[in-house]
Amino acid sequence: MNTVQLIGRLTRDPEAHEGNGHQVARMRLAVPGRDRDRDAEPDHVDVVAFDGLAATCLEYLAKGRQVGVVGRLNYSEWEAEDGSRRSRLQVIAREVEFLASAKREGSED
Repeated sequence: MNTVQLIGRLTRDPEAHEGNGHQVARMRLAVPGRDRDRDAEPDHVDVVAFDGLAATCLEYLAKGRQVGVVGRLNYSEWEAEDGSRRSRLQVIAREVEFLASAKREGSED
């Protein structure tokens, strides 16, 4: 089983990409740390959406928006142009639920 569920806020606007004839949206979520440790730094998670889901995310989402994501983990490795080995762990989104809008200064969430 490979299923991930996250709730977090977008750290920047989704970025549009093309890949193998598919529309792609790349996003980064700041997911809150453990509830017991209020001062914990958030975990930053890369999320990728494809095709229709990507188009919707690109049209309606912006930095600071809270979203829920359901998807699967995907690990990839490659060799960079300088010969070094690179790797990435990201979530391939199956569902993205739009939650609270971006925080405004002085408001609580």
